[in-house]
Amino acid sequence: MSSSLKIVGLGPGDSALLTPQAQKAIADADVIVGYTLYVDLVPEALKEGKEIISTGMMGEITRCEKAIEVALSGKDTAVVCSGDPGIYAMSGLVYELAEKHLDTLEIEVIAGIPALSAASALLGAPLMHDFAVISLSDLLTEWDVIEKRLKAAVEADFVIVLYNPKSKRRDWQLGKALEIVGTVRSADTPVGLVKSAYRNEQKTLVFSLNSFDIDEVDMLSTIIIGNSTTRMIGEKIVTPRGYLKKYRK
Repeated sequence: MSSSLKIVGLGPGDSALLTPQAQKAIADADVIVGYTLYVDLVPEALKEGKEIISTGMMGEITRCEKAIEVALSGKDTAVVCSGDPGIYAMSGLVYELAEKHLDTLEIEVIAGIPALSAASALLGAPLMHDFAVISLSDLLTEWDVIEKRLKAAVEADFVIVLYNPKSKRRDWQLGKALEIVGTVRSADTPVGLVKSAYRNEQKTLVFSLNSFDIDEVDMLSTIIIGNSTTRMIGEKIVTPRGYLKKYRK
């Protein structure tokens, strides 16, 4: 029988948003592997009696290799990720590292609620129309490539979701990104910032593009920039899908 390795999305961090499928995958595992911060998000009851393997920041390859090794030894293994494991997380890396073991290793990806969905819900309805998701981290992707994609998204009038907008070592990329957006979008374009969505430290802020406060941003932030039709309805950001325009003329 093949060994089993599941890559599990924990969602934003609130246990109420952990899917039943994810709960079962963790409950059935013998070993939980993950970044220390994400392992801490797993409910204590689900961790009881299990072997825990955690690493700090930048330990992605090490922990994925360890998860594969443990799974191949016959232990049911769960790699936990925040949000969804297939969005800027670990599922792709696991597949790359396990490619030569696919005849004996069964890999399953367990979807989770991604940060963009959590942020959108808290901000209102900013993702009702086409949107682009761009990570501003240039640790694995050259900045020239990021900038090219950002310019294309702005020109195409996508709502833009920014992941990994800022860290202690990456303190200029967000300012440059907003500058690029500002060459096309109007100054009063709504911009939403969600920090630590559905965690104890949650903070939700709404700005116009020309008043956005970069100092409010940290590495656990998600930013949503409206398109040319995005507007405020009360205190919420809404991007119309077009229903009223089409059916109520």
